[in-house]
Amino acid sequence: MVDITHLARQVIDQVGYRDSTFSSRTCSIITSIQEEPQNATQRFDENSLDDAELNRITAQDQAAVFGFACRQTAAFLPLPIWLAHRLARRLSAVRFQKLLPYLAPDGKTQVGIEFRERRPYRIHSITLLTSHHGSAPVPDKLAADLRETVIAPVFQDELLRPDERTRIYINPNGPVLDGGSALHAGLTGRKTAVDTYGEYSRNSGNALSGKDPLRIDRIGTYAARYAAKNLVAGGLADECEVQLSYTIGLAAPASVQVETFGTGRLDDEDLARLVQEMFDFRPAAILRRFNLRRLPQALPGGFYRKLAAYGQIGRMDMGLPWERTDLAPALRHMTNS
Repeated sequence: MVDITHLARQVIDQVGYRDSTFSSRTCSIITSIQEEPQNATQRFDENSLDDAELNRITAQDQAAVFGFACRQTAAFLPLPIWLAHRLARRLSAVRFQKLLPYLAPDGKTQVGIEFRERRPYRIHSITLLTSHHGSAPVPDKLAADLRETVIAPVFQDELLRPDERTRIYINPNGPVLDGGSALHAGLTGRKTAVDTYGEYSRNSGNALSGKDPLRIDRIGTYAARYAAKNLVAGGLADECEVQLSYTIGLAAPASVQVETFGTGRLDDEDLARLVQEMFDFRPAAILRRFNLRRLPQALPGGFYRKLAAYGQIGRMDMGLPWERTDLAPALRHMTNS
């Protein structure tokens, strides 16, 4: 049995919520757990299925999912979301290391990039929102502290850095006290853009977290990212979006489309045909390819907890299977032959 209440309090404390407004010791935790009967169609071992059996494992929902990749960063992610995640990580590190003891857990980051001809040109703006304990720091001190401990370290090794015209906003709406559920309940679900591409490219609008490995809107997103990243890594495009449209009751997507925004080495229609030839987008095939049901055991240390922060796409710290570029050489060879 899992002690849900104890686990919830443990996570709340580890995040750092210990103030009077929201504390792991005093908050109320309500649980109402009811086990649902398992669907017989989910009782299968994807590693032992033949092709005909793979076709019988169909999508249980309709969804249009998107995968994207580009050459703007080493992670094949758009630069704005890459930098925003780096700022968020650094903000957490500064708090956990107590470099700024007044920082509280809640924070938000945003980086605006000016593009020219679809290429990053300059840092337009940087926004940091952070909560704090106790009385509010003097705004000028807060801004100076965050510039020194968060912004400067993140950008010191970047090719694009803030310039004299870059707008830097630190808590532009004023002080943010404490945080936690007393500040924002967050009951509307995770923002898919934060978990994927930061609204630089399209996403399905369906949250990825909190869903089992059979939900097609989750695993389809991973598969589409895998295809797009391998196409870019294989040199077939500098930017690539793969769209998969699933229909209830069918295994293979009803539609597979590729958009390279004029950067493709082949026509988009030819790349779409190549993608369908090289990648198997059926649900059980995705499960098998990425070993999704066994990933928590294969990648220990709180797999789902780690995946819930700093994005689920473009992660270079977890060895995620949908981030591999193992098919890039084969794709490159097929287009050169």
